[in-house]
Amino acid sequence: MAVEIIMPKLGMGMQEGTVVEWLKKQGEQVEKGESVAVISSDKIEKDIEAPDNGILLKIAADVDDTVSVGKAIGYIGQPGEKIETGNGEEGKSEQHKETAAAIQTSEAPARKPMGLQRKSRISPAARKLAQQEGIDINDITGTGPQGRVTREDVEKAIEKKKAAVEEPQVHKREEQVQDEISTKQVSGMRKVIASRMFSSLQQSAQLTIHMRANVTELLLLRQKVNGQPDSNSRAKVKLTITDFIARAAVLALADHKMMNSTYEGDQITSYHSVHLGMAVALENGLVVPVIKHAERYSVSQLSNEIKVLGKKAREGTLEADQMKGSTFTITSLGAEGVEFFTPILNPPEVGILGAGSIADTPVFVGEEVKRQSMLPLSLTFDHRAIDGVPASRFLQTIKDYLENPYHMLV
Repeated sequence: MAVEIIMPKLGMGMQEGTVVEWLKKQGEQVEKGESVAVISSDKIEKDIEAPDNGILLKIAADVDDTVSVGKAIGYIGQPGEKIETGNGEEGKSEQHKETAAAIQTSEAPARKPMGLQRKSRISPAARKLAQQEGIDINDITGTGPQGRVTREDVEKAIEKKKAAVEEPQVHKREEQVQDEISTKQVSGMRKVIASRMFSSLQQSAQLTIHMRANVTELLLLRQKVNGQPDSNSRAKVKLTITDFIARAAVLALADHKMMNSTYEGDQITSYHSVHLGMAVALENGLVVPVIKHAERYSVSQLSNEIKVLGKKAREGTLEADQMKGSTFTITSLGAEGVEFFTPILNPPEVGILGAGSIADTPVFVGEEVKRQSMLPLSLTFDHRAIDGVPASRFLQTIKDYLENPYHMLV
């Protein structure tokens, strides 16, 4: 009897998932453990692996179809096997019979398309690009977590392949070159992000204000701390600027509780505990894992939580509950060289802090001009809940903590 490919439950709150892509065609040979489809739920995309060896007898859910958890999206079996549907009925569809007959009468099994058999970990976007460009993923060394092949790895392989080809055609007509375009259907994680960002801007009164914090002393403190072993182990502490920004925000939220709030249905709810969201950029979008009760953590403990949740986010192993309930969010584009920007609120929160790239700047210190390290800060807030002056005072408090970093260690 055919084996079902089941829509999995990726988190406690998941009720249904969406089919993003089928990696195998109906009637194609598959091996147990080989990725056959990609599904998504909210902000998580995940490969679905074949539960057994055999033929993909039937695709029961097309791309973009939404399927309840536990329901079958496809069936795997041997030629001629019956498919038992969810209502207990058994039978073979005409398409199934044709597929089985074609396979049984074939002199030899069809050769698998190059690069489809996954011998290494690879992201869905990278796999799709490799298939489109005819790149064998088994020849690529992954640079992602646990050797995962990323889209960037595939793009480098494409460039290498093109470089090995002889002089390309350079006599294309200009109008032909201009007509070469690429169109991609918005789906999965990108579709969810697009919907939420648009909704955020449509349903709130967002305003962004900016300040620069002098983090010269903070950088010196960080250098000293990172050179000292952890009090609980012999390993050296490795704190990042983001860790200190998170700590400064948590302390500031304790003094400005209105910023630690949500706005829903004309009701403002303020929270005593800080559930801190930390935006993490992924290959095809972003997720916001949440550190619950962040006010209970020291800088080093916050650092550890940020690293653990960030790793899970990049590996796609976050639980749904680890991305819910945030009361304030931090996002950063500093690693990309961006200074000031306009973060978009993560509804229903009323505030989000953006951190830019630190730059050495000539600054008056007393009567002298000295080189100082300045950190750009961008605070977006919902003007329906917070006015400009209290929001500015909150941002000033964050700045004060960053400029007097020893206060964050107390």
